[in-house]
Amino acid sequence: MDHQQPEQKGRYGLLTAVTLITGTVIGSGIFFKASSVLTATNGSVPLGILMFALAALAIIFGSLAIGQISARTDKPGGIMTYYEEFISPRMACAYGWFEVFIHYPAIIAVLSWIVGVYFCTLFNIDGSLLLQCLIGTAWILICFGFNALSRKGGGYFQNASTFIKLVPLLLVAIFGLILGDPITALKARPIAANSASGMLAAVGPLCFAYDGWHVATFVQSDIKNPKRNMPLALSLTPIVITIVYICYFWGISSILGPEKVMEMGSAHVAAAMEKILGPLGGRIFFVFVIVSVMGTVNGETMGLCRTPYALSLRNMFPAAKKFSVMNKAEMPVNSCLLSMGISLVWMVIHYICQSTGILGNSDVSEIAIMSSYL
Repeated sequence: MDHQQPEQKGRYGLLTAVTLITGTVIGSGIFFKASSVLTATNGSVPLGILMFALAALAIIFGSLAIGQISARTDKPGGIMTYYEEFISPRMACAYGWFEVFIHYPAIIAVLSWIVGVYFCTLFNIDGSLLLQCLIGTAWILICFGFNALSRKGGGYFQNASTFIKLVPLLLVAIFGLILGDPITALKARPIAANSASGMLAAVGPLCFAYDGWHVATFVQSDIKNPKRNMPLALSLTPIVITIVYICYFWGISSILGPEKVMEMGSAHVAAAMEKILGPLGGRIFFVFVIVSVMGTVNGETMGLCRTPYALSLRNMFPAAKKFSVMNKAEMPVNSCLLSMGISLVWMVIHYICQSTGILGNSDVSEIAIMSSYL
């Protein structure tokens, strides 16, 4: 399928490509799902570490494969472009529509809700599900707003938030593994006999924790020297993320103990920070956690904003001329507005699912992520 692409100069360097992958993957997942992994393994820290390592293998080899493909094209659209050039335009179209209407917006909605959850925790607000979702909705509007108005703004925030979010992770890892009791955590007996079904239950949370490593491919046309920088970013970053994840998981289990982490759920982050730094220090570092989640939403937003645009360049989207228009900041503003609207719809769907409990302990993002991997 022939399509014209406006000539664009790369705005982001290798650092932004690395921080985009790191910042999108490391967000709420490790904070929000560490307790779920422990629950799935019945409190077994060694088995949890093993599950993290096994999940990492898929991501690392997937990244190596995608990195090799990304070195062969510099067209916009990321994985959708790879489908078009190396498989078929129809597959590219199907994948692009899946990303626009299901995968990205579902994840953005859930992550923005988590921003609301953590915001209420920070300020000791007895937040209802509705209030949490409203706070999340506000962040969606803000995030899409500054991405639509400034191409560089989203990249700058992504760089800053990535380094900020590493602070609580590394703090917990260092404190737990050096000053905690890591050997006792490893030797802690499982609460019940482990089973294959229990290990399988950890797949959903782990997919959520690792999801987003491919998002940088959707801004490939904005990366300087993409045929060199994209393979480098995709190859090296997942290894670093895996090391950080395992150290955090082991560290948090050493500080609080596996049973406490499972009991407290997502609230274990605030408890660990308070134990390390005291009430005031814990509250300050919890701000870093909120910025971490915000950075993940921003990374997903950067990818989603450009996907209807990339589809429109290929005439694979309704009103293609409208959605391929760039504003003065060289951002596809109509594509951004459409993406924002779809994300808001998914926030409503998420609210309904959570309020009715129709998905049990899961949420709409896990469905989208598992579908993406399939």
